[in-house]
Amino acid sequence: MLKTILVTGGAGYIGAVLIPKLIGKGYHVKVIDLYIYGNDVFAPIKGHPNLKEVKADIRDQDLLKREIPGTDAIIHLACISNDPSFELNPELSKSINYDAFIPLVDIAIKNKVKRFIYSSSSSVYGVKEEDEVTEDLPLQPLTAYSKYKALCEEVLLNKREKGFVTLILRPATVCGYSPRMRLDLTVNILTNHAVNNRLVKVFGGQQLRPNIHIEDVTALYVQALEWSDRKIDRNIFNAGCENYRVGEIAEIVRAIVGRDVKIVSTPTDDNRSYHISSEKIRRELGFVPQHTVEEAVCDLVAAFRTGRIPNPMIDIRYYNIRTMQALNLK
Repeated sequence: MLKTILVTGGAGYIGAVLIPKLIGKGYHVKVIDLYIYGNDVFAPIKGHPNLKEVKADIRDQDLLKREIPGTDAIIHLACISNDPSFELNPELSKSINYDAFIPLVDIAIKNKVKRFIYSSSSSVYGVKEEDEVTEDLPLQPLTAYSKYKALCEEVLLNKREKGFVTLILRPATVCGYSPRMRLDLTVNILTNHAVNNRLVKVFGGQQLRPNIHIEDVTALYVQALEWSDRKIDRNIFNAGCENYRVGEIAEIVRAIVGRDVKIVSTPTDDNRSYHISSEKIRRELGFVPQHTVEEAVCDLVAAFRTGRIPNPMIDIRYYNIRTMQALNLK
């Protein structure tokens, strides 16, 4: 039975929702994170006896050698997220997203970690003509961020061995409210501007974006600790709920926020368009998302209106690239 879980990047957008769920399930959880977006994301469970927070850099191999022993499973979330943030400092991004991944896996194997769950991305497929983008299609990443996500998958599969169960998840773009809020993701961006500017700018609009509610993706990581080795070992699963065009998402947002919200469309040279099938994870594991994009928008609107996302247009904590620019990370 898996009892002790290490979550890299656990103080991020997804981790801030995931960690309380793991604690609620009775797991002993260790978080390794730089905490560059704030130290208060776990306020309701701060000091819980089953939670250990380690403010550190996953590139520090000595740290990993100290903290990984005794770990049953690793959920690897840590990375420089999204294309613009990656391109801000490609050398830094590669060192975190790829170079650090290899020793992390090696140290995990050496210390007999039983399960390694890797958070990849649906963006590894690139642009596909197929209506249903399934896990067996070739990967054609368009950006460096996606390329290194794909290369990490290859590393993990090659290093898999008996007793070291590996699972690769390719989530859709996550949406919805988190205590460590991100306002640089499609649904969240559009909702923020609709609520606070009454104006939504859509660049292009025809690009497809697969989406998954943050409550569903965090539930997925919890369940990934519970499925049998036989069902998940060496396996890869897409995880999404709804594929919408960006223009369609804007219309969903306006319908919820208010008909006075203006939508302005402008041309774009951004041809990234991802549309994934999540049939395999439904068929083989029984995982079916329970929440919709509409619910994510409603949750965000409520958070804005109750003051849980203060200063949404100017606080750099909500924007990965702005925070990185301010901190000038090395």
